Amino acid sequence: MGTQDKSPNANNSMQRVKVYRLNEDGRWDDQGTGHVNVDYLERSEDLGLFVIDEEDNETLLLHRISSQDIYRKQEDTIISWRDPKFSTELALSFQEMTGCSYIWDHICTVQRNIQFSSLSNETYHNVNNGLRELPPVELSTLPLILKTVVESGIADQLRVNELILHDRDFFRKLVDLFRICDDLENIDGLHLIFKLVRGIISLNSPQIFEKIFGDELIMDIIGCLEYDPEAAYVHHRSFLNEHVVFKEAIPIKDPLILSKIHQTYRIGYLKDVILPRALDEATVASLNSIVHSNNATVVSLLKDDSTFIQELFATLKSPTTTSESKKTLVHFLHEFCTLSKSLQMVQQLRLFRDLVSEGIFDIIADVLQSEDKKLVLTGTEILILFLNQDPSILRSYVTRQEGVLFGLLVKNMLTDFGDDMHCQFLEILRSLLDSYTSVPQRDTIVEIFYEKHFGQLIDAITSSCASNDSAQTGSKFVSSDGGTGDQSGVKPEILLNICDLLCFCVLQHPYRIKCNFLLDDVIGKVLYLTRRPEKYLVVAAVRFVRTLISRSDEHLMDHIVKNNLFKPIVDAFVGNGDRYNLLNSAILELFEHIRKENLKLLLRYVVDSFWDQLVKLENLPSIQALKVKYEQSLETDGARSNASLLDQRKRTDERALEKEEEDYFNDSDEENSASVATSNRVQSQPVLANGPSGLVDYEDDEDDEDYKPPPKKLSDISEEDEGLAEFRLKRKLVTEEEPEPKRLMQSPKGTKPREGVLAALCSTLTQAVIPSKKSKTGAGIDGPQLDANSNNIERNCNVKGSIRLADDNRNTDVETHAKDEAASPRSFSDSLHDYPDNRQRVDDCALLSPKSSPEMAVNGS
Repeated sequence: MGTQDKSPNANNSMQRVKVYRLNEDGRWDDQGTGHVNVDYLERSEDLGLFVIDEEDNETLLLHRISSQDIYRKQEDTIISWRDPKFSTELALSFQEMTGCSYIWDHICTVQRNIQFSSLSNETYHNVNNGLRELPPVELSTLPLILKTVVESGIADQLRVNELILHDRDFFRKLVDLFRICDDLENIDGLHLIFKLVRGIISLNSPQIFEKIFGDELIMDIIGCLEYDPEAAYVHHRSFLNEHVVFKEAIPIKDPLILSKIHQTYRIGYLKDVILPRALDEATVASLNSIVHSNNATVVSLLKDDSTFIQELFATLKSPTTTSESKKTLVHFLHEFCTLSKSLQMVQQLRLFRDLVSEGIFDIIADVLQSEDKKLVLTGTEILILFLNQDPSILRSYVTRQEGVLFGLLVKNMLTDFGDDMHCQFLEILRSLLDSYTSVPQRDTIVEIFYEKHFGQLIDAITSSCASNDSAQTGSKFVSSDGGTGDQSGVKPEILLNICDLLCFCVLQHPYRIKCNFLLDDVIGKVLYLTRRPEKYLVVAAVRFVRTLISRSDEHLMDHIVKNNLFKPIVDAFVGNGDRYNLLNSAILELFEHIRKENLKLLLRYVVDSFWDQLVKLENLPSIQALKVKYEQSLETDGARSNASLLDQRKRTDERALEKEEEDYFNDSDEENSASVATSNRVQSQPVLANGPSGLVDYEDDEDDEDYKPPPKKLSDISEEDEGLAEFRLKRKLVTEEEPEPKRLMQSPKGTKPREGVLAALCSTLTQAVIPSKKSKTGAGIDGPQLDANSNNIERNCNVKGSIRLADDNRNTDVETHAKDEAASPRSFSDSLHDYPDNRQRVDDCALLSPKSSPEMAVNGS
């Protein structure tokens, strides 16, 4: 397809817009699609915006451009304003960014002309009446034309533009006149032509630019600009024709593409070389818009040419392609990707995905292995373009290739390419390792980095920061992958970038600290940088430790304390002395973080281990605050330990009191049981042989349960303890002919041990005192007194028997107790003399009857 077929379509698409109006609901209503232009209003000298419907050629919008209206340009393709006629917001949405810039420049120019016009309406009318047409282009009329173009007011420029464009032969006649003057070496005429052409360019008219920058006139226009009267003569045409060589890596067959490429270069040359000081900002912006539009056109046409793309990649992959040709193709590919920024985002993404499908990353991986540093730089810049567009594209490729390209990036980052190229590799690695991107390839890339390439970074640090002993021997280090390397290899700038990447990894992958940073003494190896003479590397090592501590990981802090990793930092801090520099500030900030975050383990470690060194700089407020925080921590821990000891003692005392209270109430329950047995001894009830405890019902159970005995005194307890001996002696008199107590004591396992033994003891005591009754019948003691004492002694027997059993904590048979007591040398009568009131007790016991023993046993249980 030829040029004539494509140019009108390009112009139409450039000015194609949609008209929107804001309704009362705050939504934009589509008013239609058409083509916009700036022209004079009918029967008026004012300029306005015209939008003509593309289907029926009806006027969709007619807006007079005013200096009072505020126009807004949004997102490079939208121009909006508030129209006073409709009292609402209007907006034009352009199909192309170039068309938006073109109309925007027109609006700005018209507003400037209206605002800064120094002519009254009458003068403006008279001037326009005088500028009916321009003088004919001749050597004699050049001064008049120049005066009309250059010295006219701002308001006249639009009229001049219109007159120049109206005369179709104006530029052809001007070029012919230039050629005549150039052949005749008419310098005065050439100077006039130079000023006239410069003035026409300063009019900043897109329509004029479209004519003079065409293939027919561009070289002659550049020739006119060679004769600057204020500068030395420069033959720009010779330079463009002879020295500028257009190289086609792949032959381009479309003439429109070639035309746009040449025009773009020449406009850039005119703007940057020929007239850099003569152009105002508005004119420069217009020229940039033309360049931008040309780039978009070239890239769009090339990406749609599938034959061209396939031929490009086939040549790059061909083994027969020479290195020089491959270098040219890579540079072309880089420029092609760079110019794709002129496209819209959707078109850019589609283009990049097409390039990936053609195998662009395989080509870049081959480029990164080249020995040509400039070629490697070009390949790196292509990767950055892809990362800026869509990082997931590159991540997917790295995952599929199992990190081959990733390994090349790490290797080149550690290689001295000069020109700070390692910074570009660092930027690519950081983008690939970014953990905040929710893509499925993220974890795989992180795993590849830590398993295969993390050790290379650490080895680079250890090799460049070797100890003095190894430096003297000139030995080589052994890397983590088993290889060897020269320890004098890595530049300081590369080491700085490694530290930056490690800090980035700590922040992005905190879960990797335990399994990667704490193993193989990685932190200690990074701190080797404190041995370097470059202060900024020492600061980088301190910054790395500060980043680690910010994670507040207990395992990490234990590792730091255990391995004494703060020693090189403190040594560097003390060695720096009183110098106030970046190193001093970095270490003080590290101490401040420990103090403010109250990291007690590190706080005590620093003060306990290094205070002898830090005391030299005690005058610094941060060091003083660190010591105060340390002392406060000790006081707080001391108070807490005392409080915990008191709490422990208090808990022990509380447990002891609870046990005493429990024992007390247990004794009270046993006393209540004994009291119930005594009060009901005369009521004989049959024993329930089959019952688990031998219990019987009493009418006064409820009253006995409510009974609460008074607390015991110490004297009562001592008397009860003394009474235990009496119970032991009385049990000696139990004979084998007493089956009832034995049967009660040898109850089944289901019965309660303490209740059964207590019942047996009470029964034994009752029968043991029967002989005493017979011997004491003539003692002359009154019956009521004995009766009262009998209840008392019976109750005491039950209580004291229970105390004895509680202390012994045993449940034995009655037979066993009888045999043990039979071996005692003392008699029952002797045991009675152990108590001061033994006579009274004997008399009380004499009143008891053997027939009451079953009831007592039952009540005791």
